[in-house]
Amino acid sequence: MKDQLNRRSFIHHAAVGSAAVAFLGSKAPMVMSAEADKPAMLGGTPVHKGSWPGWPTWRQSWEPAVIEVLRSGRWFRGAGEHVEEFEQAYAKLIGAKRCLATASGTTALLVSLHVLDVDAGDEVIVSPFTFIATYNAVLINKALPVFADTDPATLTIDPASIESRITDRTRAILPVHIYGLPCDMDPINEIARKHKLAVIEDACQAWLAEYKGRKCGVLGDLGCFSFQNSKHLPSGEGGAVTGDSDDLLDRCQAFHNCGRAYGNFKGPRPYFTRGSNYRMQQFQAVILMQQFDKLIQETEIRRAHAQHLTEGLKTIPGIQTVRLPADSKPVWHLYPFRYDADQFNGLSRDKFIRALNAEGVPCGAGYHEQYFDGLLDEAINSRGFKRLFSPARLKAYRESFEELKGNRLVCNTTVAMTQNLLLGSRDDMDHIIEAVRKIHKHSAALAKAS
Repeated sequence: MKDQLNRRSFIHHAAVGSAAVAFLGSKAPMVMSAEADKPAMLGGTPVHKGSWPGWPTWRQSWEPAVIEVLRSGRWFRGAGEHVEEFEQAYAKLIGAKRCLATASGTTALLVSLHVLDVDAGDEVIVSPFTFIATYNAVLINKALPVFADTDPATLTIDPASIESRITDRTRAILPVHIYGLPCDMDPINEIARKHKLAVIEDACQAWLAEYKGRKCGVLGDLGCFSFQNSKHLPSGEGGAVTGDSDDLLDRCQAFHNCGRAYGNFKGPRPYFTRGSNYRMQQFQAVILMQQFDKLIQETEIRRAHAQHLTEGLKTIPGIQTVRLPADSKPVWHLYPFRYDADQFNGLSRDKFIRALNAEGVPCGAGYHEQYFDGLLDEAINSRGFKRLFSPARLKAYRESFEELKGNRLVCNTTVAMTQNLLLGSRDDMDHIIEAVRKIHKHSAALAKAS
């Protein structure tokens, strides 16, 4: 800005002495400056003209180990050792006593809910700001996902809203470390202990996230992870259950493997108990194990770049960055902030997102109020749920969605960028900040544009 003002001053004074200099100096350079300053959505030049890192990434050095498994023909868990090797290594990575590899993050949730005795007609306190799999895992158990509210400052479950949702049917609390942002787990665990409830962490977006010196996934009774294609540790599909209880992990192992007895858990019969097939395959385990060092290195890059973004964005009026629990370390599966249209001359969030995309910065709105999409109406109007819950309870449950004012605010004001942007350069982070500043500066004109 200082250089720009000096240049304008020079052109002004030169114009007094020479009409030719006035024409060349005051017209051409200022036109160029105006084009650079104008928002791309209004015909200006985008701030970021390059690309962003792709995802997922592959290294040729990983191929021999995968090919060896494929050629061996020992692809499923029971025919080889690699899944067990992964479980031991991942448990060590996050500081858990045990880990069970599963077919997906969703199946990790299903296993955990079953083992912690969430059954038909029960209720589970759930974070509403999450991927739909969190809701579905509870519904598949014919239980109600009862929503505590979202704290607009943290984007995670508000511990103060949990206790009022507890009934005589509540079996568990299911906090979600959404976007890799750790929940405030101490008050959640305190409530759980008070009411004798299980705690299942949905850490499906929180590999290596930390809360008060411990990793997410070891802060409750069981933790659940996903290794789906978009995740920081990907294998296309895949998941894991983590915890410190041998009894619980023995039960998880049995349930995920068609109910086969395991460890000290034998079930009511010598061999089989209730179960399903949620096993991870051998080649997935090999793919995952080779990415541990990469995960650790990229986590630090994301953290450093997110911190730089936060320092720059929080100085812009109308941008509210996320507040983290004390002594915690997020991993930023998405980088979110909340957007105040009033501070941008009434520029709607939708137009802001379009303007930021036009500047070469991909972003979106994140999750919306999914409980109004019909999924839960379908569930509570089903024959099974009507058998399990009284009409009064189902009516009150449906009406409770309107009480989620914090979550409504979060859903209506959040803007988020995917994690691969954080793997760009420091200059790329400055481009993001500059793009938001440019939009703020020209927000009145953008608000009027069609």
